[in-house]
Amino acid sequence: MRQSYDGLPERFYAPPELTPVADARLVHLNRPLAAELGLDADWLTGPEGLAMLSASHMPPGVRPLALAYAGHQFGHFVSRLGDGRALLLGDVRDSHGHEREIQIKGSGRTAFSRRGDGRAALGPVLREYLLSESMAALGVPTTRALAALRTGETVMREKPLPGGMIVRVAASHIRVGTFQYFAARQDVAGLRLLADFAMARHAPDAARAEHPYLAFLESVVAAQAALVARWMLIGFIHGVMNTDNMAVSGETIDYGPCAFMDQYDPATVFSFIDEHGRYAYTNQPSIALWNLTRLAEALLPLLSEDEDRAVEHAQQVLAGFHARFHDAYFAGMRAKLGLEGEAEQDETLFHTLLQTMQATQSDFTNTFRALSHEAVLQGATPADWPQPVAEAFAPWLAQWRQRLAQGGQAAPHDRAARMRSVNPCYIPRNHLVEAMIAAAIEHDDDAPFREMLAVLANPYEHQPGRDRYAAPPTPDERVRYTYCGT
Repeated sequence: MRQSYDGLPERFYAPPELTPVADARLVHLNRPLAAELGLDADWLTGPEGLAMLSASHMPPGVRPLALAYAGHQFGHFVSRLGDGRALLLGDVRDSHGHEREIQIKGSGRTAFSRRGDGRAALGPVLREYLLSESMAALGVPTTRALAALRTGETVMREKPLPGGMIVRVAASHIRVGTFQYFAARQDVAGLRLLADFAMARHAPDAARAEHPYLAFLESVVAAQAALVARWMLIGFIHGVMNTDNMAVSGETIDYGPCAFMDQYDPATVFSFIDEHGRYAYTNQPSIALWNLTRLAEALLPLLSEDEDRAVEHAQQVLAGFHARFHDAYFAGMRAKLGLEGEAEQDETLFHTLLQTMQATQSDFTNTFRALSHEAVLQGATPADWPQPVAEAFAPWLAQWRQRLAQGGQAAPHDRAARMRSVNPCYIPRNHLVEAMIAAAIEHDDDAPFREMLAVLANPYEHQPGRDRYAAPPTPDERVRYTYCGT
């Protein structure tokens, strides 16, 4: 394992003092991911490996770092944030030849902790592990979970909670806020070093472009447009799209008060502190562009010596976001609905479907899954739809089937199979996630976590006996708010 920021000056990070925990115990080790990273799972579960994963003691050559960054949090700029409860262990090269960073979250105080304790509660650790691995199984770019641990200590939040740590893996932990950190200090040399480092890592073709930094900005815009489209297509709500929670790699990062929608409502918010709906489901594309605009502002000194020209170049790149998002989202919706080719009425078809889902309070995931059956494609109404819902959907179903007929003569069986490959049967249902966390915290029972993890590893295939994982919550089971646990 090599140091991730090797060659970059010390103002990019701060070396920590390790604070060993009382009694580190593994909740789960992601053995397939460990093998992909070339790590010895047996060593990781032994005393030395566990000491490293819990940030208690490092083997020779591993020098952890706490990274510096800034960020806009709910629209308000904070010039110095940084890893206040995380340590970057270093880089490994995975079996595909890609560099991956390994980071421990909940590892204790650092130079960036401010008034925080640097620890994490077990509940948010298990949520991030489950959600990030679910996203990976769904095919969404994301950080990955290598390990979850109990620390044997108590952390104080609203009440005393068992402590935990998550060891996660990312293409990098470079954020929009990392660029803002150096821009706020007018450290153009640092900004250039960071951009060159990020470009070499995530956009090597940009380095060979006529205007490398502009090409790098364009690559981040393209990656985020595609990522947010993927979120929208599966009903995922990040919850806290601050600029320090947006990775320039295009991976989903920092799973705090995130969740998947049950009933479709574009205004859905899960973060308890998002009182005004800034990060609501429907706002995610516009917030992504807002964040990317902050990245462009930070990069202006690198885009041109002429500020007006730099702004013009940045605006041209940012102007392409909506078209990129639109193309990715529409392509995804066509796949979810089994449509072939493009037609003028597609946008209206999509909009009417979502309006009908909202009016009938239909479950987002299950509606698309219900449409993915051969019998429905051939004219049947989904068997589990109540009569009022079936009547409300009847006009739309007629329009959809007319559109299907325009797009080729694919066999219903084949079309249904393709639709099921992009419309999951299982998502991390909020009420089940909360029940899993309660079992772990209140009863020291990790069995629900392991079972849910196994189900979500294969989200597109129906699994006999696992129907409760596909069922939406009853009214009394609905979870309205989730918490990041900071």
